[in-house]
Amino acid sequence: MKIASIDVGSYSCRLSIADFSNSFRIIYEEGNITSLATGLKENGYLQEEPMEETLRTIKKYIQVAKQHGAERIVLVGTEALRRAKNSQEFLKRVKEETGLELKVITPEEEGSLAFLAVAFSLKPEGKFCIIDQGGGSTEFVCGKGTEVEYLKSLPVGIVNLTEEFIQSDPPKPYELESLKNFLDELIKDVVRPCDVLVGLGGTITTISAIKNNVFPYQGSLVHGSKLTLEDIMFWLETLSSMKAEDRVKTFPHIEPKRAKVIIPGLMIFYRAMLLFGKREIVVSDWGIKEGVLIKEYLSLGLG
Repeated sequence: MKIASIDVGSYSCRLSIADFSNSFRIIYEEGNITSLATGLKENGYLQEEPMEETLRTIKKYIQVAKQHGAERIVLVGTEALRRAKNSQEFLKRVKEETGLELKVITPEEEGSLAFLAVAFSLKPEGKFCIIDQGGGSTEFVCGKGTEVEYLKSLPVGIVNLTEEFIQSDPPKPYELESLKNFLDELIKDVVRPCDVLVGLGGTITTISAIKNNVFPYQGSLVHGSKLTLEDIMFWLETLSSMKAEDRVKTFPHIEPKRAKVIIPGLMIFYRAMLLFGKREIVVSDWGIKEGVLIKEYLSLGLG
């Protein structure tokens, strides 16, 4: 039995296909930056161009999933679709043009799915806390085993933080200072004692790929890797001193669209590691889309 999941995020759209035949096995993955949340903070509406690109990507993923023999395709949407005043219009278009329903999940569901993906695949020892940094929100989820003990979703991600704080290219010192102070005030309230810190999202997987020279990107080579606080500080300082276009030229691991928004992503992990008192963070390539598939797998009594 094969099932596919499509995670329609605020910044990227991702596909995973799993085969449940003998055990849980991911057989295909793909991701594209579609920037659905672009301009959302400014006027509260999804813009036509990102909607069109996201819809095209969803249609392509559905076709790919069917080609791989997926018997079921699950679509989930997150922060951009929770906040946009015209999200219902977009959901209706998806339904009309694909025949499938795109379910907008709550921040709690989003955090729980990401936590499940980490618990199932990496099996961290003791209490662990995941930081799932996305385009429009960042979830902090702490627990042990597969049990969630604390969950908080902050309505800040790389898209809205870039739009609000980073006006210069490269960013000016005062912009970085303002961003740091803003994040410190938010993150200090979500800090919980834990043995292991785990980072999710395109920012931290990209940094791990650069450090470990993984190019082209392969999630399996990044999943479970570790970054130190010094690594995060080094890459924050290095990349924030460069123009966005130079980040891509120097480090082809960074997708052109990601180059513009990677600094706030790095700042989230830098400040979180300091406030949690951790010198190391584990990197997870698995997130919401894998969590959706694992939940399906376990619900069938296969786990």
